[in-house]
Amino acid sequence: MANNNKDRKMSVEEAGRKGGEATARNHDRDFYEEIGRKGGEATAENHDRDFYEEIGRKGGEATAENHDREFYEEIGRKGGEATAENHDREFYEEIGRKGGEATSENHDRDFYEEIGEKGGNARARQRDDE
Repeated sequence: MANNNKDRKMSVEEAGRKGGEATARNHDRDFYEEIGRKGGEATAENHDRDFYEEIGRKGGEATAENHDREFYEEIGRKGGEATAENHDREFYEEIGRKGGEATSENHDRDFYEEIGEKGGNARARQRDDE
């Protein structure tokens, strides 16, 4: 029986998959880190802030469409645990100070009155539930 595979053309997808598999067999983690670093540097040289904002927005929208609240709670918890393991009290004091400064630059007295009222109401409900 003749081998019909020699007459069959390989699709672009199949060629890409086979090439990727061969590359994975022949290279280690350091190789991928290096080409990723080089690619990141080249991208940074060729694109501005608007480019990164746009791809970040698109990525965020795609993630939101594909994940639910539990997903975000889980990654938030994991991120918080990892941050807590790697940073001390001074780190949290510094980011709190910076956040407070940025917030005060962007909001007026009405904003603080509104969030104060919301916080007070939440505390009152919490006490009522106890």
